[in-house]
Amino acid sequence: MSTPPHPADELAGTEQPFVQHLMELRDRLLYALVGVGVCMALLAVWPGPSGLIDLVAMPIRAHMPPDVKLIAVGVFSPFFVPIKVLMMAGLLLALPWVIYQIWAFVAPGLYSHEKKFALPLIVFGSVLAYTGIAFVQFFVLDKMFAFIQGFTPDSVNATPDIASYVEAILSLYLAFGLAFQVPVVVMLLVRMGMVTVEQLKNFRGYFIVVAFVIAAIVTPPDVISQLALAVPMCLLYELGILGARWFSKAAPPAAAAPGTDITPPPPPSA
Repeated sequence: MSTPPHPADELAGTEQPFVQHLMELRDRLLYALVGVGVCMALLAVWPGPSGLIDLVAMPIRAHMPPDVKLIAVGVFSPFFVPIKVLMMAGLLLALPWVIYQIWAFVAPGLYSHEKKFALPLIVFGSVLAYTGIAFVQFFVLDKMFAFIQGFTPDSVNATPDIASYVEAILSLYLAFGLAFQVPVVVMLLVRMGMVTVEQLKNFRGYFIVVAFVIAAIVTPPDVISQLALAVPMCLLYELGILGARWFSKAAPPAAAAPGTDITPPPPPSA
């Protein structure tokens, strides 16, 4: 005979067939793609693919002679590069909608206290991703290209290829967007009981080394971009420790978790 569900388990009896999960996942993916498509259409109207290219090219154009422009070496680069930038911009603009669809898919399987904890982290993670990308666009790229262009000899005319330039900055957007999720990862590790706040404090020195190693791997070989990634990661690690301490105090006791019966079973009858 199967054991009846614990009366405190609010998810008991809400299980759905596997096929229904797949259908729900399909619907959420379609909703996310439609949201990205709508954002791409809006951006295609204004500022348009050319306007987006001008925006992402601003950091390097600021350190090039006024009469020098980026070049397109590939035959199809003038068409495919703006489309790639438009797709990435549409995805970034629709990021809250995409994250909401992920949240809507997993939320039915979460307890109430988990939902209260997860939703602020999702919003916080989105804000951190936007902050990391804005940090790249308006600070890192300007300082990095100023440093690199300073080494260009007067006899050399630096005319970067637009395709390689877009690939480089998109990789930086991705690297900083992910690196700025350090507080979210730290708080999740503490919330899941994998580490404690004290262990995170003791690991602080090792994380500084890890941050500089990661920065040296994922950024161009210049000291400006490496420091611009490693230093914020260290600061965000401290922010994650503060957030983990706050979430630990706000979380309910582990013994009170739904679905966990700590009462010992009665002895078997003779």
